[in-house]
Amino acid sequence: MKELVRLRIRPSRDRKSFRYMLDYMDRNGKRRQISLGHADKRRAERQRYEKQLELRMNVAEPISMRLTDFFEDSLVRTKRQVRATTLKERARTMRDFTECVGDIDVQHVRYEHGERFIQYCLTQNLTAGTVTKKVKQLKRVFQLAEDRGQLDRHPLRRLKPPKAPRRKIHVFTEDECYRLCKAAQKYEEKGSANKWELLIRMGLGTGMRRGELLNATWRDIDFARMTVDVAPKKGSVDTWEWHIKDTERRTLPLTAELVRLLVEHQVSQPEGCPYIFVPMSRYKCIQELRRAGQWNVEKGRSPLSKFCHHFNKIRNRAGIRTGTFHDLRRTCLSNWVVQGLSLHEIKELAGHAGIETTERFYLAVRKDVVDRARIASEALRKGQSVARLLRAASESDAGPITLSVNAVQNGL
Repeated sequence: MKELVRLRIRPSRDRKSFRYMLDYMDRNGKRRQISLGHADKRRAERQRYEKQLELRMNVAEPISMRLTDFFEDSLVRTKRQVRATTLKERARTMRDFTECVGDIDVQHVRYEHGERFIQYCLTQNLTAGTVTKKVKQLKRVFQLAEDRGQLDRHPLRRLKPPKAPRRKIHVFTEDECYRLCKAAQKYEEKGSANKWELLIRMGLGTGMRRGELLNATWRDIDFARMTVDVAPKKGSVDTWEWHIKDTERRTLPLTAELVRLLVEHQVSQPEGCPYIFVPMSRYKCIQELRRAGQWNVEKGRSPLSKFCHHFNKIRNRAGIRTGTFHDLRRTCLSNWVVQGLSLHEIKELAGHAGIETTERFYLAVRKDVVDRARIASEALRKGQSVARLLRAASESDAGPITLSVNAVQNGL
C-alpha cells in the first residue's frame, strides 16, 4: 500500500536536538510539512499513522480507466489552472500517445510505452525539441495522477527525452530594426488600421509579448512616470478576461520617444476603446461576439486577426528573410544585456518564472561580442595587449569594433 505520509527529522539551529515532522501531499496536490514539536519516535509514528488514515479517507484509490477517459478526466481537473494554449498542446500530446500505444488501461502504462512514444514522434518528422516538449507534458499528466491518488506510481518518471541541440537565438540588427519601423510606417499609410510601427517599437523598447501588447489598455500607461504595467484583466463591460503568462505582473519603462508616440496615438484614437492596439472596428466586433457568447477566452483567440500574416508582410517589405514578432522581445532582452543589466534584472523585467529561461531562450551572442573575440584572438596571435586594444576602442568616437579591428591590423 502506498505511503501517503512520511516521517522526517528537522534539526534545531544549534544542531544539538531535533523534532519530528510529517511530510505529505494534501487533497489539492500541494506538499505540506507539519512540525510535531517533539522527538518521541513512538508518538511520532502514531501521529503519522493517524494522518495517513485521514488522507486515505479523502484520496481516491488507484482506478482502472482507459487512456482516453483518463486523459479527458485530467483535462477537466486541470482546467483553468493553466493557460488555454497549454491545455491545447497537452490534449494533442495525449491523443498522440493514445495513437501510439493504444487505448490501454492507465494502470498498464509502463516505461517501455514512453520509449515507444519517443520513437513514434521521431518517425513523424518532429524535431527533438518538439518531442522533448511532448515528453515533459506527458510526464506532468502522470505526475498529477500520482499526486491525486489515481496511480500508485509514476510510470514515466525516469523517462528521458531525446537530446536536442540548442537552437540559435534570432535577434534583429540595428539596421533591421530601423527598416522594420520604416516598412511598418508605409504599411499603415497604405490603409492598415493597426498601429504597426508603434507595436514594433514597443516590442523593441519594452520586451513585451504579443499578447501583453494586444491586451494592454490606456489605464496601464503612466505618462507621468513613463511606465507601462503588464497586468491581468478581469471580464467587465469594457474589457475581456485575460491572464498573464506565468502570472508575472510587472512594470516596464518607456522611453521619451515611446511616450510621444503613445500620446499622438491616444489623441488620434476615437473615444470608447480602452485598448491601445485594438482598432475601434475590431473592438466593436469583439464586443458583439461577447454579447452573443461566442468570444471564448479559453480558445486563445487573438484580438487582432491574421497578426502573423501582417507582420510577415512588413518584414518582407523591410527586406528581412526570417524573424517573428517574438524576436523583437529577444532583441530587446539581448540589448539590455549589452547595456549592462544583470540576468536577474532582465528575468524580472521579462516576467520569466526562472532565470534559466531568460538565459537559454532569449539572450543571443551579439555580433559585437563575436567581433571582440576575433580581436582578442588576433591580439594574442601577435603578442599584443588585448586590454590595451579594447580600451583604445572604447575611447574612440569611430566605434569600438571598427577601431579595434584597424588597431589589430595596423599593429597598434
